[in-house]
Amino acid sequence: MSQRLRESAGEVRLQKNISHIFRERLQPPATRLDVHSLTEVLDVDSSAGTVDVEAMIPYRALADATFACGMLPAVVPQLQSISIGGACSGLGIEASSFRYGLVHETVEELEVLLADGEIIVCTPTNEHSDLFFGFPNSFGTLGYALRVKAKIVPAMKFIELTHVPYSDPITFFCELETCCGRRDVDFVDGVVFAPGEQYLNLGRFVDSAPYTSDYTYMNIYYRSIRDRERDYLTTLDYIWRWDTDWFWCSRMLYAQNAVVRRLLGRKHLNSHFYKKVIDWEPGVRLRRAWHGLIGGYNESIVQDVDVTIRNAPAFLEFFQHEIGLAPVWICPFKAYDPGRRSPLFPTDPSALYVNFGFWDLKSTRAAHEKGHFNRLIEHRLAELGGIKSLYSDSYYRPEEFWALYNKTAYDKLKSKYDPKGRLSDIYRKCVLRE
Repeated sequence: MSQRLRESAGEVRLQKNISHIFRERLQPPATRLDVHSLTEVLDVDSSAGTVDVEAMIPYRALADATFACGMLPAVVPQLQSISIGGACSGLGIEASSFRYGLVHETVEELEVLLADGEIIVCTPTNEHSDLFFGFPNSFGTLGYALRVKAKIVPAMKFIELTHVPYSDPITFFCELETCCGRRDVDFVDGVVFAPGEQYLNLGRFVDSAPYTSDYTYMNIYYRSIRDRERDYLTTLDYIWRWDTDWFWCSRMLYAQNAVVRRLLGRKHLNSHFYKKVIDWEPGVRLRRAWHGLIGGYNESIVQDVDVTIRNAPAFLEFFQHEIGLAPVWICPFKAYDPGRRSPLFPTDPSALYVNFGFWDLKSTRAAHEKGHFNRLIEHRLAELGGIKSLYSDSYYRPEEFWALYNKTAYDKLKSKYDPKGRLSDIYRKCVLRE
């Protein structure tokens, strides 16, 4: 791989089985690096609390390997097919992030392939510490992770879940903050189903369970939140509770219909299958033709955005009034180590943040400029001092983007680690879709 890079010219891109990028991308000529095979578990060290793996390993295989040793990665993103390398260069989050931060905050060492073919090891204290801290939110524009050493934590066999309803968003967010300070809670997230209908989902490890629910086939997890005050899942079923229905996005593919569900079978009810379906090129063209036929305005709104807990009620009020999509996923996170800063994802390390996840199609009869509703979200987010992940559509003008994502720090890293510009620039890649 390194030799091929040295002998080639032009831009460099990865070739892999699946991507969790949700924006259409141009396909310029580039050297394609096949990383399909980089999926090995190199070491699980329970005593040290670390796992050493190749970067393209999907979290399903990683969780299986560590759980066999009574451990789990400190933060396991919601979807089985996400790779640890992708979660490091993007932003990985889950219901343990209120305690351990985002995925990149659990990383202790990165082995990175640079655009010129050089392979370097980055740690918080070595000569490449600038890239170690600058790698999160760089989306493959500074280098590609080949190997990752990350934090793992003890795990029990079962999870006890409590679903707590709230009608008032102020109370809901206050209780969310309180729960994030509890030591008897291992997982915290929430769902907003409608104005005046919010649920906190609190999970804790337990050694035994009176029963376990199965949400991997005909039963749908997010629907159970409204129906069950208390629930029990095996730990691995809890970790992948959102994957079977891609949260609730399976409804867009009619996979929540009982007949369709049976036809698909258990093995096809997962985010990996759904993503392949929506990325299928003839299907993309068909959806465009259908939207053109039915008329009106249709806009994909697939975003994860972050605001501080004190601004969360204001963002929710805006979102429900101006955007009106539901459900919305709620996930709190806070820096694991307040002294550890990621310059390309500048957040306040002392603050508790709330991630809002919403993934749907907004349809209106009135015409709008392309990206209208996404732009409304970006503007309100900026007003509230928030920030968003860049895995999906962004419409920022250059000056807006760089004011948020630290142009000075990025340019310094780019000039040091990719001086010939063989990897795409982050604005070109994440906003212009080049």
